[in-house]
Amino acid sequence: MLDKLVWKSFADIDISDRFFDSLKADYVGFNKWFSEKQRKKERALILENSTGIHAFLYLKEEFESIKTITYVIPAKERIKIGTFKLDDTISNQRLGEGLVGVSLWKWQESKAEEIYVTVFEKQEKLIGLLTKFGFRLLGRKENGELVLGRSRLDIDYSNAYTSFPFISPKTKKAGLIPINDYFHDRLFPYSETVYTSYEVEEVTAGNGITKVYIGSPFTVTHYSEGDIVVIYRKYTGEGSKGNKSAVTSFCIITKITVVKRDNRIMIPYEQFLKEAGNKTVFTPEELKSVYENANVVMIEMTYNGFFNKGHNVTYWNLKNRGLFEEYPYNITYSLDQMKHILKMGGKDVNNIIVC
Repeated sequence: MLDKLVWKSFADIDISDRFFDSLKADYVGFNKWFSEKQRKKERALILENSTGIHAFLYLKEEFESIKTITYVIPAKERIKIGTFKLDDTISNQRLGEGLVGVSLWKWQESKAEEIYVTVFEKQEKLIGLLTKFGFRLLGRKENGELVLGRSRLDIDYSNAYTSFPFISPKTKKAGLIPINDYFHDRLFPYSETVYTSYEVEEVTAGNGITKVYIGSPFTVTHYSEGDIVVIYRKYTGEGSKGNKSAVTSFCIITKITVVKRDNRIMIPYEQFLKEAGNKTVFTPEELKSVYENANVVMIEMTYNGFFNKGHNVTYWNLKNRGLFEEYPYNITYSLDQMKHILKMGGKDVNNIIVC
């Protein structure tokens, strides 16, 4: 079993690991480059166990021009994905999504105008993954590498992945998804306040940024694809819930599947198990129990962000501002109300909802 991803100093990474063989073959001077990173005490996000390294992500800030065969891309503030590699033993798409997600979060945090990466055409899976997340072809370098990049001045808001982690300013509706604490902490474990920022990234990368929740509202929900939703951790323990139930995260809905409506089966049980079984935190026994409810809805969403340590927005804070006046599944927010909740959660709204 693979261990979790960790940020590790280049000085503590074994360059002789066979994981790096293809990089040494593709890039002349790779050893020299690696030694320079060791000297500067830089770090990378890696997945490593007793058999060696299986994933590697290195990011850097730069202000340089990019020379392609046809033209020179002018220098400006950028995040460069310096090295991004998963070895052939990993077929886990969630891990690849997670690593891209960490890269884009870092880009967002830096407020740099652009992010880019150079890849060879033979890296088809990586190119497909980057394209899914909005990277576009900017040019080709003399060594044959493609230059793929994104700009915060030209965000593709056609879907939640091409715009990730940003939220469209044209979003018309938002909502709230209540999740009992024991399910929430399995689906969003890094939204709890016990983690540092680095630990959040490690856990997130390993779990991916696509989340699937299966709910059983009293009636089929009003949610639509493209809606922003805040994730509400519903405290089920003893004592007052007002300061323990809280909004912890925010997502964009990418797919809604109505499984059952008023006890009418829309998707047969076996198909439901097949679609949900490898995507959710529910056990087979829990899925069977959920399926017995009158209404069952499967909600797929991108995990766009979390409220920083100490900034989870409690039920009382929402209630006192008129933001929790209905049954949770029925709550709808305007974009302005969503901005207000993000501000309450300590977020820089202008760096999330980019015009």
